[in-house]
Amino acid sequence: LETLPLRIRRQTESAAILADWLAAHPKVKRLIFPGRKDHPQADIITRQMGGPSTLIALEVQGEKAGVYRFLNALKIFRISNNLGDAKSLAVHPATTTHQRFAPEVRAAMGVSEGMARLSVGLEHPDDLIADLTHALKEAE
Repeated sequence: LETLPLRIRRQTESAAILADWLAAHPKVKRLIFPGRKDHPQADIITRQMGGPSTLIALEVQGEKAGVYRFLNALKIFRISNNLGDAKSLAVHPATTTHQRFAPEVRAAMGVSEGMARLSVGLEHPDDLIADLTHALKEAE
């Protein structure tokens, strides 16, 4: 617990770098990251949070098949049903955390078949960007 503030600071800084990079990537259809000014609740987030999140949601081209290719191509990010670790993790919410909801309920929540959630760990952002670059090429 003594190092928790240091780890969270590093993870949120890295997540912000990745979110900005992903937002500009042509294969990312949608990006949700608390901490970016384009988040629909940016004003509330600024007032209520001391910094950005360690979590990023992105929707890739190719819907479910595309996001599966993306997730399976990741080397540093590990696929997991749990988010929030010192290691970078990825999850497909439509078939894990939100799988019990009907498709129309997931859609109303903004959880599409092509969405992945990333939990940014302590790895260097350049290494994570390289991993994402490779995985997004595979999502085609």
